[in-house]
Amino acid sequence: MAKPRAATPPKEHEAPKDYESALAELEAIVADMEGGQLSLEASLAAYKRGAELLHYCRQQLADAEQQVQILENGTLAPFVPANTDD
Repeated sequence: MAKPRAATPPKEHEAPKDYESALAELEAIVADMEGGQLSLEASLAAYKRGAELLHYCRQQLADAEQQVQILENGTLAPFVPANTDD
């Protein structure tokens, strides 16, 4: 039986550069967790970081959807992203 490995420490509270980098990091976390080789502590840290990234990605998508709705309605008002200090 393989010994659980310690994962590279997650980048806690470090904001992603953009949606694409957040999604790539989230996919890497999922792959590590599905591999079943993380220690319990590393799994919990990875889960926490994954939840943070998921929240960030959902907020980015919601902001993009809002911007598209503004454009579709013909309103040329400046776009103001939602507050992300949750």
